[in-house]
Amino acid sequence: MVKTKTIREMLAPGNRLDAGRACEVATLLLKDPRKTGKVVQSLWDEEAGVANRSADALERASSRRPQILAKWKDALLDRMLDAKENKLRWNLALTITRMPLTEVETTRAEEVLRSWLEDKSSIVKTSAMHGLAGLTRWNPSMLPEVLDILRILSRSGTPAMRARGRILLKRLEAGKELPVITGDLPGIAAGVGRPTAGGRAAVRKNAAGAKAMRALRYG
Repeated sequence: MVKTKTIREMLAPGNRLDAGRACEVATLLLKDPRKTGKVVQSLWDEEAGVANRSADALERASSRRPQILAKWKDALLDRMLDAKENKLRWNLALTITRMPLTEVETTRAEEVLRSWLEDKSSIVKTSAMHGLAGLTRWNPSMLPEVLDILRILSRSGTPAMRARGRILLKRLEAGKELPVITGDLPGIAAGVGRPTAGGRAAVRKNAAGAKAMRALRYG
């Protein structure tokens, strides 16, 4: 009998920034959310690559089914405090606002995300912008200040920051939901938990849009 690999074993192969099998793990979480705790625990793995891929898998899965992280909100907020790896930071920045947050929790997240705006990585800074914008969903009193931050960074930031800033400003000023910036899961569109009957057609139809979103995420 072939031994089933543990979550940790699935996340182990690859260097620090490789996606490895994060996509497979994310799909596994959508099929069996009870395994989410194992992935959350791996955020503290002593191997940076494992921790990074854990964050990647959680980000991908939560973009389709945010409720799988409901039990792990405090853990994710705690992990943000000492996250040093770029990939860990940018995935946590995109993930944390997908769960309902209290005013105290939004303040905790805001402090970290603001500090990440000073990161050397353009991806981290761009994702922190997205995270700050997402916090306004749960704490509308933050909106004026976040809009000011986005206006400044959409003029003075890196090309990726300027592009993301323009999109975020347009959505927030119009009172619309923010776009979901996420990694791919074949046949599963962002915002849903499993493929629909027309999943393949939808993936093809949205290919151009997905390519543009990836450019904003990693540009």
